[in-house]
This record gives sequence, C-alpha cells and structure tokens, in this order.
Amino acid sequence: MRIFSSLAASPPVTWRVTCTTFASPRLFRPAHSSRSLITERRSAVRFQSTIALEMGKVDTTARLTELRKLMRDRKLDVYIVPSEDSHSSEYIAPCDARRAFISGFTGSAGCAVITHDKAALATDGRYFNQAAQQLDENWLLLKQGIQDVPTWQEWSAEQAEGGRAVAVDPTLLTSGIAHKLSEKIQKSGGKPLNAVSENLVDLVWGSEKPARPNEPAVVLDGKFAGKDVKAKLEELRKELEKKKSPGFVVSMLDEIAWLFNLRGNDIPYNPVFFSYAIITSDEATLYIDSSKLNAKSQAFLKENNVAVKPYQDIFSDATALGKAAVANKTESSDTKKFLISNKASWALKRALGGDDFVDEVRSPIADTKAVKNEIELEGMRACHIRDGAALIEYFAWLDDQLVAKKAKIDEVEGADKLEVLRAKQKDFVGLSFDTISSTGANAAVIHYKPEKGTCATIDPAAIYLCDSGAQYLDGTTDTTRTLHFGTPTEREIEAYTLVLKGNIALDTVVFPKGTTGYAVDCMARQFLWKEGLDYRHGTGHGVGSYLNVHEGPIGIGTRVQFSEVALSPGNVISNEPGFYEDGSFGIRIENIIMCQEVQTKHKFGDKPYLGFEHVTMVPYCRKLIDPDLLSAAEKEWLNAYNKDILAKTSGYFEGDELTLTWLKKETEPFR
Repeated sequence: MRIFSSLAASPPVTWRVTCTTFASPRLFRPAHSSRSLITERRSAVRFQSTIALEMGKVDTTARLTELRKLMRDRKLDVYIVPSEDSHSSEYIAPCDARRAFISGFTGSAGCAVITHDKAALATDGRYFNQAAQQLDENWLLLKQGIQDVPTWQEWSAEQAEGGRAVAVDPTLLTSGIAHKLSEKIQKSGGKPLNAVSENLVDLVWGSEKPARPNEPAVVLDGKFAGKDVKAKLEELRKELEKKKSPGFVVSMLDEIAWLFNLRGNDIPYNPVFFSYAIITSDEATLYIDSSKLNAKSQAFLKENNVAVKPYQDIFSDATALGKAAVANKTESSDTKKFLISNKASWALKRALGGDDFVDEVRSPIADTKAVKNEIELEGMRACHIRDGAALIEYFAWLDDQLVAKKAKIDEVEGADKLEVLRAKQKDFVGLSFDTISSTGANAAVIHYKPEKGTCATIDPAAIYLCDSGAQYLDGTTDTTRTLHFGTPTEREIEAYTLVLKGNIALDTVVFPKGTTGYAVDCMARQFLWKEGLDYRHGTGHGVGSYLNVHEGPIGIGTRVQFSEVALSPGNVISNEPGFYEDGSFGIRIENIIMCQEVQTKHKFGDKPYLGFEHVTMVPYCRKLIDPDLLSAAEKEWLNAYNKDILAKTSGYFEGDELTLTWLKKETEPFR
C-alpha cells in the first residue's frame, strides 16, 4: 500500500471516483459475517455531503468566508490547517478531517493555508491529479517536490511579511515543525507563530461535524501479543532510567495500543483508540474515555497496575507536571526532563513546560514495537497464508467470471467479493485499508479508490491492479498483485518483468547489520533505472502486528528518515516496486518481508549479516512475465516461491476445482 511522496508531477489522467471520508468500519465482528459486513461498512461509514463527490469540485466560498471572518475577529492574517489529528495519525477519524472540509481535497496528505484573500493547498505527487480535480477556483495548488514551487511553510512565511500574524491549532502540529515554521515566519518579517487553542475550522463546520468515535477498547489475547504489559512497561522504564528521565508522555495511538495490549476501532482500518498515556518509574496512567472500557478491559488494566483517567485530563495533568518541574528546578541541579515523541504535538510540549523541561526523542516504544517478537512473527506467517488463500480464490473467481462467463464486474464488486472471501478466514477482523481495485488507466493512479456508480467495469483486455490487506488477530496483511486476463502488450510484459526483477532483488539481498532502508532502496529500482524508468513512491513501509498497516520508524525509500534507523531482525516491511504509465496502465508488486539474520561464508568486521524472509503467499501473474528477461537465479527463486505457495495454500481449496486449477497453472515452473 502506497504512502510515500512522489518525486515528480504526473500529467493529468482521466478517472472518476467518489471521494468519501469514512467512519470506522466495525472491526469487532464475528469472522463468519460476510455480505452483511460490506453492507454495514457502506451504510455506517459515509458522510459524503460535506466533503467531495465524484472527484468534483466543492464550492468552498462560504466556508472560506466564514473562516476569514473568524480570523479577522481574532486579528489573524494567516491560518494553517494540517491534515493530521492530535496524535499525528496518518489516517484520521472523520471528525478530524478539517483540511478536507475546508478545501474539498480528500487526499490523505496535504496542508491548507488560508489568508484574507488567498488559499493554498500543498500536497505531494501522489495527489496532484486528485487535487487538481477537487480544488475549486478559490485554491492555489502547491505541488510539493516540483522545482521552484514553495513548500507550504515557505508560502506561509511569504504571506506573513510585514508583521502579519500566522496561527495554527497547536494540537495538530508537532513541536519540531512549529519551531522551524515560526523561525521561517519571523525571518520573513512576520510575528512568531500563534498557538490558537480553539480550532477555527471546527467553528465553521459547526453542527455538521461528525461526532468523535466512541468504540470499545478490548484486550488482545496474550497468545497473539507475545509479550505481556508488565514486561513492556519494565523495558520502557529501563529506557527512561538510561536517559535519566522521570517519565514518558505517549501520544501516538498505535504505541498506546501496543504497550497496553489493547485494540480499538476509532480510526478506519486501524485498530486503535483515542488515548494518551504517561509512564513514570512507578506509575502508568492511561487517559481514555471510561465508556470505552468494558469490565474485562478495566480488570486487565488494574491487574497490570495501570491507572485510568479521563482522556481530556491529559493537558491539565501535563501542565501540572510542567509546573512541578519549574518549582523543583534549582540553579545547582540539572533538570530531569520528561520525554515526548518527536511526533507529539506542540500543545503537549507547551503544556509540559517547553524546551527547558521536555526532550523530544524518537519514541522508544516505536523502536521496540517495530521489532516483532517470535509470536508476532509466527502470526504474520500464518495470517499471510490464510490471506493468500483468499486472494488466490478471488483471482481464480475473477478470471473465470471475466473470461469464461463474460461477466460484467466493476471495480467495487471485485473489491467486495474479495472482502467476502477474506471474511471466511480464521481470526479475520476487517480490512487494513480501502481496497485499491483498479482496471486499465485507473491502475496508473497510485491512490485510486473506486466508488459504486462511478467506478469502471473491469476490462479483461487491460491490466488489473489489486492492492489490498486485512486485519487478523494474529497479524496485518498488505498485498498487491497486478494481473491481465487477456493478452498483454509487449510494453506491459516488459514493465511487469522489470518490476518483478526488482521485487526479487530486494527479497534476496544480503547486507551487514547497520544497513538502512535508504541504502537498499536502489535494489528494487535498478532494473527500471537501466531502462530510464522509475516510480514515484517509496519501496517499503513497516507493518504493524494487528495494528496500523503503515508503521514507523523503518521504511525502504529515498526519504531522509529512512537513513536514520537501521533494519533489524524482527522488522516486518513491505517490498513493493512499481511502474505507472499515466492514462494507460499501472503495475505494482507487493510482498511482505521480515528481516532476519542470515548465514554467510564470512563475517567481515565481525558483523552479523541480514536478509529477508517473504511471507506473502500469492503467485505472480504468469502471462505478464517474460522468462527471457529473467536470469537463471531469478527463475530458480521464482520456482521455489511458487512451490512454496502451492504447498501452503492448496489445502484451502479441497473440493474447489476452479481455484485449484488456477493455482496450479499460475505456479507451474519456469524452464
């Protein structure tokens, strides 16, 4: 699944999608519910009326007029509306979709900046096409990453020239970004960045704003978690002791869910719940609405010596901690600083007393969470076999429907069928993201999302790209396969095979301990590069264990942050090179791989050497592969992979001759 910024602009491509913001699909459901699951998801989650329909433009004039009135009343000249929520979540609940509401642009990444006579929306290359179609004439599109186009921070600073006041809700911006932005604004002649606690977009949104989700937070069984809460807290406290810190204030939702072995349903497809936590040397406090906790969850937390306080108390308690630190500070002693994540909000840091009393660090919880324990790794292996079986059954069914039966199936119907098949699998909870079911030119749109009534009918004579994943109690899946049900062109075959070669190269790479995802990214791109081709997204993202499908701090790509954290045994990450020809077709191949130590003949520098184990069990599209472009070693790898898929999944298709025949055909050895 794609999350990374594009490197360059793409020319426009014709496509129509109903862009909808969703409330959480219900994750806690019996695994046997199928068609009702989809009906429930659709009926419960849409709130289309206030955002954008069919990739059309929303008239934002009235919203901007009201916002500008509020700005004038507060003597503000520039107002910034980020995409994130108070927890720096990549995916957000509908109640936090402020940037989408004010601008009409519904992509997951971007920032809106509004002045009294201008409005700009900044986003990256994944969304240039979408933003161009959704933004009305009130908006200027800032294409991030394009030469001579200012960043949203630079544009904000330009608007602040002459002593103007720039403001933002401090809960929606990290402290680091806020600090750098304030410096930039002041260098341009503006006033220091203003922290305005009342969110002006919320005031404009008014009664139409969706309610904050209040889904339950439930206990994750130890047989899936692999490590108990007390052990996790003990490890965290050892880190605090090393850093001589009195405590850590936790704000990232997936970190809290992992730390306390709880799972929720407040954000679509991400099993997390709105909360904060404060961990000290002898106390652990979870800030959460008590209505989310049933008797079992309350007893579980009490058993693990975790106190519970109301969600909204976090800022008053943080302020009290900050005041206590000020009171205890003396000239003769070093101040012991609380720790917060470098993704924590500016508001949280301000409440704790600012730089003198707080240290921002890469979260020790994020680092530990990214290294899966043996139970989690085994769960990832197991759930990917079951998930692979569902995908194999889907692709066999789709092939039969389109080719043999000449059926008309649209992109949404295909995605719905796949969800039904996944729901049959053991320990299925829900999807891990919106399924990207795309045919022909739609496959070239990296973040395409089909909607019933406007989506395309799947064309058997065109490329079909399916990027999908699921949440299971024992793990999270994310798989992309690109198929063709007719006769592909030479161009499509060549592009697919080059992408496949990159996928294999990354899967088989061996590297010394200490190597980063930034360093190995070129392995996946090298064959495309030789032909003067590339793709405008990262190659891999971390994957949670029954948690967020996108998980930091690791990744494989050209982003600078991927050079900061080395890959380690236990990391679970995606391997997904691609190629996209706008207006024609798109190709992406994605497997989930797990970092592990490997045996080498030598160990230069006495360093361990690492490699990857793949867990995705779905065959590649045979008719899109040109065997003449594969080396003998690549064919050997491919044959071994196909043999493994057949052995691990064929037992799921007893009595299903259609699927078994398709699977055997797709996994035949290459000579």
